Amino acid sequence: MHRRLTAALGASLLSLSILAPLMTGTAQAGDRQQLGYGRLVTNDLIGDGRDRWRTGSVASSRVWGPEWTGDLPEGFGDLLELRLNFEAIAPEQLAAPAAGDRPYAAAISVGLHSHFQSAGTEFALGGDLVFTGPQTGIDDFQDFMHDYLGGDDINSTTRNGQIGDDINPTLVAEIGRPLSLGPARLRPFVEMRAGVETLARVGADLSFGRIGQGELLVRDPVTGQRYRTIRTPEPGMGFVFGGDIAYVDHSEYLPSNQGYQLTDSRARLRTGLHVQTEAGHRFFYGLTWLGKEFEAQRDEQLVGSLRINLEF
Repeated sequence: MHRRLTAALGASLLSLSILAPLMTGTAQAGDRQQLGYGRLVTNDLIGDGRDRWRTGSVASSRVWGPEWTGDLPEGFGDLLELRLNFEAIAPEQLAAPAAGDRPYAAAISVGLHSHFQSAGTEFALGGDLVFTGPQTGIDDFQDFMHDYLGGDDINSTTRNGQIGDDINPTLVAEIGRPLSLGPARLRPFVEMRAGVETLARVGADLSFGRIGQGELLVRDPVTGQRYRTIRTPEPGMGFVFGGDIAYVDHSEYLPSNQGYQLTDSRARLRTGLHVQTEAGHRFFYGLTWLGKEFEAQRDEQLVGSLRINLEF
């Protein structure tokens, strides 16, 4: 496990060394500073309590740019997000996968994305390198966690049939338009991905409350939940609701040459609660319904997303 994880992280660090010079962007190096950090942990254990399909992921982001004024800059490359994600995707039964169920897949991705706006429309454009397969060490890590927290081990059939070692360059683009609706804020968006999964998605997010105003929120790729990276210090609450639907043209996680047939559409519905106290403690819990991704999938699923920060 250690050797494989070290190799994957080494490749990720090499990718970062290639991407790092871009962090000077169009802004001068002296003008750029770290503006924020965000992360989100997603697991079906805190959703429907099952260990299957989109079973677990961690999304994290670090943001650099000029001084934050509460709005996105207008220049591409002025505000940059370094994105690092981990994900485990599993068949319904790790220890006894049914015939036709999806293969186990492990992925680590590292990428660089620019956030900017033009005429009130928000853009997020960038790319990721997605490392898949046993080289990530995620299968061993999941077994390690199950040994301590409970759960089935990955049997040899599941492990041997998992998606293999590969590196998938992936382009990601999101375009959103925030609209004020009195006490609420509506943000319709479209998203395009091309790489490890190639898809086109349309959806919207509806939010209430102070949290999220004048902040930068970044979208988790698994659930679509938007997590905070650049935050304001004022206490408050925020309620979020959202949904989207995608047409998926291709997925390395469900290879067509192995007989997997993608569903005609892939839908997500989500809700969540943000809380920030006067002492600076921050909490988020979200719940997301994920529709079927392939025709042989037996059911939909619910996953939970969590972020807790305690200040001392």
